[in-house]
Amino acid sequence: MSDRESPTDPYAAEWPDLPLEAGAVEDDPDDIDLLADLASVGEGHRSGFVALIGKPNVGKSTLLNAWLETRLAAVSPRPQTTRNRLLGILTRDDAQVVFVDTPGIHRPRTKLGDYMVDVAQRAIPDADLILFLVDVSHPPTQADRRVADLLMAGAEAPVILVLNKMDAAQPERLEEHADAFRVLGAFAGEATISALNGDGSPELLERVVSLLPLGPRYYPAEQISDQQERFIAAELIREQAMRALRDEIPHATAVVVQEFTERKNGTLYIAANIFVEKDSQKGIVIGKRGAQLKRIGQAARTALQDFFHCKVYVELWVKVRKDWRRKDNLLRQMGYDRRG
Repeated sequence: MSDRESPTDPYAAEWPDLPLEAGAVEDDPDDIDLLADLASVGEGHRSGFVALIGKPNVGKSTLLNAWLETRLAAVSPRPQTTRNRLLGILTRDDAQVVFVDTPGIHRPRTKLGDYMVDVAQRAIPDADLILFLVDVSHPPTQADRRVADLLMAGAEAPVILVLNKMDAAQPERLEEHADAFRVLGAFAGEATISALNGDGSPELLERVVSLLPLGPRYYPAEQISDQQERFIAAELIREQAMRALRDEIPHATAVVVQEFTERKNGTLYIAANIFVEKDSQKGIVIGKRGAQLKRIGQAARTALQDFFHCKVYVELWVKVRKDWRRKDNLLRQMGYDRRG
């Protein structure tokens, strides 16, 4: 996975064409490869940014992972698993779709919650297309209505209503729930899918591509995210912690990778801290004789090996940062910087 930035240079027009100094290298091999990749797209190529918007736990990250055919975004049964904006880049011969996975929009109770909602809202104005995901196995909630109102008031791009979790809906209630969602806004279209088992999602993807503007690739073909590998590693570890823990504890955890190095034998070594807010939470994460932490580490190692396609060695420590979700300076230390 490449960490190179988009080739677009916003300052290019401000710089005059100057002669190279003696000894300067005119062509960077990486730049040549990138330009060749961008030039290889054919006529009719489409590209654009597609924002995945909805309340927590409606399947945004599950759908992203399914379309990318990799475990990029953290997924767990817990609401509010996604905390940061995450770009997932799908490159095909005919299109490059840049999906913007966002935290679930909810009524925040902490500064972390404020940050998450702000991240989601900031993705709306820049999108070329918006997918409003809802859980059609249940009727709309007040949270769904708030998200719909936000989109109808602030979105300039077309909004597609995506009725997800059709596999979990009672057949006799499916159309009733769908009708209740349809009246929430003036949508440009709709789709009924199951992100979990794939029903309807390939057809939705083709529709997404058809609605994107004509344009070049923004990223190299092999790049699947704008995030660095440390971020992905931290998210995969946090995902396993959230799956293993109970009650409020998952939402009080954050993961920061301290070391990410490839050793001479080809093993990827990852050392990370799992932060919690209370000493009592630390004991639960560690478990009796370290059993819980060991389970989290083993599950994280499997997920990391699947993603990085190499042998991974993981070391985890648990540390307490009291009320970190409510303090701006600690939020920044955990990677949630509201100034960005």
